[in-house]
Amino acid sequence: MSKFIKTPYKIEVRDLINRPGTMHERHLDIVVPDQLGESLVAVKAGSVLATELRLESLHEGILVTAEVSGIAAGECGRCLIDVELPVQVEIQDLFAYSLDEAFEFEVQDDHVDLEPLIRDAVVLSLPFQPVCRPDCPGLDMETGLRLAESPVLEPQEIRDPRWSALAGFQAFEDINADEDINVETDREEK
Repeated sequence: MSKFIKTPYKIEVRDLINRPGTMHERHLDIVVPDQLGESLVAVKAGSVLATELRLESLHEGILVTAEVSGIAAGECGRCLIDVELPVQVEIQDLFAYSLDEAFEFEVQDDHVDLEPLIRDAVVLSLPFQPVCRPDCPGLDMETGLRLAESPVLEPQEIRDPRWSALAGFQAFEDINADEDINVETDREEK
């Protein structure tokens, strides 16, 4: 049997074990030991997850229901400024008294370990492309300036360098309208 290691996610349920119908409600402030998420935003290590927890004893195990809220920090996916986004998730799962049955989690050493439940729910709730605001215009493609903070930039005409030899070419504009008509009539007569 493995040695018991206390973490902020482990909750003692000794007074609920094998007492079906018993329920306890608790409020926990869990200080996150390791960062949750690896994308543009994450719940940083040291931040607090406020957890409203309800533990219910059943014949098969302990039913855990929780509402978890906190703040995820990172950067906007469009303009790269720092953002903080609220995180709110609800979880519910059964911690069985023994894993002989078809349950994913088990009561171990009179404790339930909420870490996999909370980690998975929080990480899956984080946005893949977070934005500072829904209409964030992002960065200017040429200058890299934030479009939300910059005055309206005039788009510069981008010229293909392969056409640079024709840049000095001037078309003749001295052609008379009568000459154009005569040339066309000559073609029609042939």
